[in-house]
Amino acid sequence: MSAPAVVVQEKITDWRERLALTTATMRAMSRQTDPQEMRRIYLDRMRQLRPLDGSVSLSRRGLKAPWVRITRSTRWAEDLNPWKEQHRLPLLSGGLLAELIYGDEPRLIDDLHIPADDPAAEYLEGFRSVAVIPLYDQGEALNMALLMQHEPGAFNPEDLPELVSMSNLFGRATHNLVLMEQLKEAYEAADYELKVVADIQRSLLPRKPPKIPTMAVAAYYHTAHRAGGDYYDFFPFPDGTWGILVADVSGHGTPAAVLMAVTHSLAHTYQGPPTPPGDLLNHVNDHLTRLYTAESDTFVTAFYGVYNPADRTLTYASAGHNPPRLKRCDDGTLAALDGARGLPLGISPAERYHEQRHTLVPGDQLVLYTDGITEAEGPSGELFGTERLDKVLENCSVTATDLLQAVLDAVQEFTAGRPAADDRTLLVAKIS
Repeated sequence: MSAPAVVVQEKITDWRERLALTTATMRAMSRQTDPQEMRRIYLDRMRQLRPLDGSVSLSRRGLKAPWVRITRSTRWAEDLNPWKEQHRLPLLSGGLLAELIYGDEPRLIDDLHIPADDPAAEYLEGFRSVAVIPLYDQGEALNMALLMQHEPGAFNPEDLPELVSMSNLFGRATHNLVLMEQLKEAYEAADYELKVVADIQRSLLPRKPPKIPTMAVAAYYHTAHRAGGDYYDFFPFPDGTWGILVADVSGHGTPAAVLMAVTHSLAHTYQGPPTPPGDLLNHVNDHLTRLYTAESDTFVTAFYGVYNPADRTLTYASAGHNPPRLKRCDDGTLAALDGARGLPLGISPAERYHEQRHTLVPGDQLVLYTDGITEAEGPSGELFGTERLDKVLENCSVTATDLLQAVLDAVQEFTAGRPAADDRTLLVAKIS
């Protein structure tokens, strides 16, 4: 790193000019998001207020005495970025720089004579006055700046307190900007990973609702975060029946998404007959409690039904899930399919799930949902609830797709467009 030409600037003495320059500097610094650029602006402006013949910056972060890392020098032709190019920064052992930075105190050296064998001789040779400015972090001088002049006795001791305070304030601002940049990079990396998790999760869901004889189906799935814990699925069986599953993992985000994927895998590895549906829930519960949820305090609510298109019967079992709402359009009655209740999956290995059968008729409207629908909050904190859901079901002259959209519109209107705080899954079936 060859030495650049030294440009000596004339010191600004008029207080108005100094104030204008300082104000412009603070404005320019406040706009920066790159610590390297903020430092450049600060030093360029400060040199006009207090011209220097040279400077050296050093650090002992991550080092032990007597090691010192040179982070900057006006004798370098290249302006290295110490946060991103640390591998290119010189490491020195012992000598004056180690004495100063491990000394932990500000100093003025009025007549420096650096020995030729000092590790830092190439950085300090030719300078007679040095202002030693420690930059504190957690009470220790982990970084330090040496401000230097060729002439001896060039620094006024009265200026040292201001130099220490200004340098440390600037150092904290720079450090905070570095932390912000690191936090942003970490967030972007985490967000990318969450996006991958969300993409994988969505690949586990049906690409589109199946065509089931005597039953038209529409589905909606939305996570409150990148990834979520809601799950729904359809299972075609050789005898012509169809399994319909909707589930909700406790919690949110990536942990819920992982358990959702486990639940999906367990449901798809069940090799038993289509009915009774409680056997599939027993299978999932046995594996969750034995292998996954015993130490995590997580659980899964689920509703699983097997629909027979031939006689329009729905045989179902429930593991602590919201009972589906059934609107019978031929007589206007409303019912909840709550006849087969059980504990959520993953809580008790002794839990056994039983089933109920319900015969559906043409015109029936069936809604399966997770609590992100009914527990959606309005601006006042009130919940959407089942009564508002039932109100939407009163319209019997619409298709399954239109009915699903009507429910979503009602939730959107009720919440005044506020972002979902919980995952939302909605399945609408209309019997034909």
